[in-house]
Amino acid sequence: MSGLIVNEWIEPAGGAERVLDRLALLFPDTDMLCLWNDAPERFGDRTVRETWLARTPLRGRKALSLPFMPITWRIPRQIHHDWVLVSSHAFAHHVRVEGDAPKYIYAHTPARYLWAPELDARGDNLAAKIAGPPLRAIDRASAQNATSIAANSRFVAERIERSWGRTATVIHPPVDVTGIASGAWRDLLTDDEKRTLDALPADFVLGLSRFIPYKRLDTVIEIGERLGQPIVIGGFGPLEGALRAQAHDARVPVTFVVRPSDAMVAALMDRAMLFVFPPVEDFGIVAVEAMASGTPVMANRQGGASDSVVDGVSGALFDPHSAAEAAAAAALCASIPPEGIVAHARQFDATKFDAALTNWMSPHISLSDSHSA
Repeated sequence: MSGLIVNEWIEPAGGAERVLDRLALLFPDTDMLCLWNDAPERFGDRTVRETWLARTPLRGRKALSLPFMPITWRIPRQIHHDWVLVSSHAFAHHVRVEGDAPKYIYAHTPARYLWAPELDARGDNLAAKIAGPPLRAIDRASAQNATSIAANSRFVAERIERSWGRTATVIHPPVDVTGIASGAWRDLLTDDEKRTLDALPADFVLGLSRFIPYKRLDTVIEIGERLGQPIVIGGFGPLEGALRAQAHDARVPVTFVVRPSDAMVAALMDRAMLFVFPPVEDFGIVAVEAMASGTPVMANRQGGASDSVVDGVSGALFDPHSAAEAAAAAALCASIPPEGIVAHARQFDATKFDAALTNWMSPHISLSDSHSA
């Protein structure tokens, strides 16, 4: 059976791309469709179609492209496949394809700027507020056309119920727990990366994400200061200047590792005494990656991280606005043995995702000849 995988867009790195990588491995013979593909080497010679937006100045400009996305996905496509699997966090689930092929939606979230504007600054402007009601109606109607919907966490499943009026199966995203725990990444470190690691403090608090507001890396720096521990911030993004200014005034050393490789990310997690994860995330793959390294995670009690962070088992949940809760959470994390954290993380290994996803799709179509893991 021939399938089609649909994704919002394809970037060199990101949580949605980690899921897409696993889907591509699970279904090696499927074509792909996306708004634009900014990592053309990612899937080799596989057919990856782009939409008309890729040929315009809007390519890669997510915020400016948002008003055009629902229209783009709803253009009928003369592409026939036996089934369609959509990985969606904005409007990809609106996609229209020829025929009556079953359509499965793996939802990272309904579009936050429409349904949870308090968590997405793009929804906090006059244009978005005016366009919101009709777009929500279209978005909700499009979700009714899905054969079945899966959510990446209980938090997102609840948002789907409120937003789309649909019940979703919870399937946690794939995490390479086995690979991270094996330490195979050590052989991939460059000499420069090893020198960077050697220069880091023996113990440090780690924050790792894109440098954008809702990731709340400023809170990571604040917590490290309160704990009196050195801090390492890894990632990249437009807030780098502001974060460096905050770090300059911090009472503890703050080191930045910009654009770390996957091996360097694993090394930082392995070396950290504590991984701090303060955003309200839909799930938080990076938190489970830290657990796979045996590092305890302090995570926001609001959001999807509560699916993986269990108090006293893999870390601690806390309110980032409460200094007292942060201190108590850090103390609890310090008492957790690394081997127990890794054991807990294994329930989120990519092989678990493979089994859950194919089981979710199997009642409606036969996948026996279309996947390998």
